[in-house]
Order: sequence, then structure tokens, then C-alpha cells
Amino acid sequence: MDMLADVAATIIAQMQKPTLAFLIGGMMLAALGSKLEVPEPVYKFIVLLLLLKVGMGAGISVREADFVELLVPGLLAVAVGVTIVLLGSRTLAGFKGVSNTDGMATAGLFGAVSASTLAAGMSILDGESIYYEGFIAALYPFMDVAALVTAIVLAKMAAARKSASSVQGGVMTMGGDTPINRNAKEDAEIEDGLIKGILTDTLKSSAISALLLGLALGFFARPDSVYASFYEPLFRGLLSVLMLIMGMEAWSRLADLRKVAHAYVIYGLTAPLVHGMIGFGAGLIAHHMTGFSAGGVVLLAIMAASSSDISGPPTMRAALPEANPSAYVGASTGLGTPVAILSIPMFMALADWAIGF
Repeated sequence: MDMLADVAATIIAQMQKPTLAFLIGGMMLAALGSKLEVPEPVYKFIVLLLLLKVGMGAGISVREADFVELLVPGLLAVAVGVTIVLLGSRTLAGFKGVSNTDGMATAGLFGAVSASTLAAGMSILDGESIYYEGFIAALYPFMDVAALVTAIVLAKMAAARKSASSVQGGVMTMGGDTPINRNAKEDAEIEDGLIKGILTDTLKSSAISALLLGLALGFFARPDSVYASFYEPLFRGLLSVLMLIMGMEAWSRLADLRKVAHAYVIYGLTAPLVHGMIGFGAGLIAHHMTGFSAGGVVLLAIMAASSSDISGPPTMRAALPEANPSAYVGASTGLGTPVAILSIPMFMALADWAIGF
């Protein structure tokens, strides 16, 4: 009973936080038939500012970290983010009735990182006087960007293949009579061209471009003053407006989710634990290779277990506008985040058993 009460309390607390509260508020406005609209140029400007802020914050963290110490954990963080998305492509996105785009957008958010969940983990370790590396905060952009880009590329590839197969649904002919036959080599060349084109388009897209630009500015330039005086104060307010917009859109597409809602519930409740164990395993590898601390292993597991509530939603909304926000935000912030936070003591116990604090 105590465990159920803790879960209920955590879910209620998450619903009161701006990310989910404004999403629900937007859904309520749409349900009541409100005519409130946010002009598209205003929405795009908000997304630009949010992603530049997230990227700059990450770039500053990476710049201030020791690159040599960061290298192995950083590469492992990239591998974890990509692995989580690939796993989601085989589980949730492959579930009967689940839209591939919705599934990949959700997997992308689960592969990315929640800064608030990471901060909660750091706070708990600080309270227990458990040591962890000072560069841990710099690891999240590695996992974050890798997961988001992978999810977007895979979603666009699946959509392109589906479009191509629908065009080729019958027998393709040349001049109306002669069937077109391609060998395996030609098919492979077409596939390679498709992948390169989608990857290029993804990296050039407004969302990823803004995120990468912010990352580069934070790392190579010295934007600390404008970051602290302009971007940081505006961030929470702009994020709340964005979630309000996504909430209104989510309500209009809620009917699409009803038949497969159980798939998102199962994924949202189980994925953080599975992903956290993947991150924990990566942390153990880093420990044996470089002496990565037990506290660092715990925080890498927490990063993997968490799901993005800041950089992920605007990135997916901009890069995959056809994806349903009620699916990917509801599963990640509504279910995944409480489970990730409640799993922190488990990862601490595992690290103490495997390594010792």
C-alpha cells in the first residue's frame, strides 16, 4: 500500500509541474471548445528560443568538463541513447495499431534525458554524501541529441519506405507495358541514397539545426552572459506556452490513441526500468575502463531511465509534426518520469552491491 501511495503521490506531483499541467490545461481548453490560437510564427519563435537555450546550456557544460575524462562515458551515453530508440522501434513502434511515427517520437523522448530527473538524482546522492564526477551534467547532450536524431531519422525512413511501397503497390512498368526489374545492388543504392537524404534533411531541419547551433555556441563561444540574462529567465515561461499549444493539439488527436492506449501505458511503466538497466550496464563498462565512480554509474542509469520533458517535445513537434503529442508527452512525462524517479533507490542499491560507495 505504501508503494502505491508513493506512486500516486509522484504522479500527482508531476501533474502539478508546468510541463504536464499546461499540457492538460491546453487539452481542457480544446475540450471546452475554446477559440484560443497561437499564431504559427509565434510558435516557431518560441521553439527556436527553447532549443537554442537547451543547446547552449549543454555546450557550456561540455566546455567546462575535462574532455579526456568525458570521452568514454560520453561515447557510452551516445550508445545508450541510440540503443533505447532502436529497442523502442522493435517494441512500441512495432505494436499492432500503433503509428510508427507516434511510436518513434515516444521512443525518442524516452531515449533522451530529463534534466529535472537527473537533478533529482544528483540531489539524492548529495544528501547521502555519495561522490560522482563533476562532468556528469555534460553527459546528457550526448545521449539527448543521439536519441532524438536517431528517432527522427528512423521515423522519416519508415514513412519514406511506406510511401515508396504504396507507389509500387502494383507492378511498376515502363511505357505502360515493360515491368521494371531492379537487382539487389540497385535496391541497396536506392536505400543508401534514402538514408543519406533523410539524415541530411534531419540535420538541416529547424529543430535539430537550432539545437546543434546552440551546442556549438555554448562550446566554442562564450555566451554565458546572454544565456544567464536572456535565455534562462525566459525558458520556463516559454516552455509552458509551448505545452499549452501541444495540449490543444493533443486533444484534437486523442481519438487516434484510444484503441492503443494500453500499449503506451505498458511502455511508459516498464521502459524506464529496462532503459535504466541498459544505462547501468554502460556505467559498469565505464567503471571498469576508466574508474568511473559508483555515483556516476547511478546517474548514468538515471539518465537512461528518464525521458525528456524539455528538449524532446519541441524537437518532435517541429521535426515530426504528424506525431501525436498526447502519445509521446503523455507516455513520457505522465508515466515514464514518475517511474524513473521512483527507481532511483533501486539503482543506488545495485551500484552499492556491484561496486560499493
